[in-house]
Amino acid sequence: MKVIIHDLENEQFELMFPHIGKDTLVISDTGRIRNCIGCFGCWIKTPGECVLKDGYEQMGAILSQTEKVIIISRCCYGGYSPFVKNVFDRSIPYCLPFFKTKKNETHHKPRYQSNFCLSIYFYGEQITAREMDTARSLVKANSINFFVPQYEVSFLKTPDDLRKAVIVQ
Repeated sequence: MKVIIHDLENEQFELMFPHIGKDTLVISDTGRIRNCIGCFGCWIKTPGECVLKDGYEQMGAILSQTEKVIIISRCCYGGYSPFVKNVFDRSIPYCLPFFKTKKNETHHKPRYQSNFCLSIYFYGEQITAREMDTARSLVKANSINFFVPQYEVSFLKTPDDLRKAVIVQ
């Protein structure tokens, strides 16, 4: 299974990518996602599942079942858009609350034995070199934290560039 997380308008996404396979789950902003409240309930109270019931509570389990995650996000000061950042925050149940040292850094232990590859497509008309460097560092850190063995980061200017660059099939 593949997962596409995007912050485009749904109509725009459907026009750009009309032939999404049945084995692909598309996660978009429906206006229902709530912000992570930092309660750690996904680790303690309901292990592996967010306590907020808004349709995004299973993000950890979803990531455990995918082989590839594709993220399409507006580049916001070298980071993800608010919606995509929120999806990442709500995906914390993918990890366990326990720690281990990896390359002299402290990281969570994996909850699942699965790994997924990650492709990030940042878009924006005026992304600076500094923002690109920040975004690359962020994706690298996310990849370490989510046990991603292989990732790629691309920067594009317009939705038309996305249509040509993003391979969703």
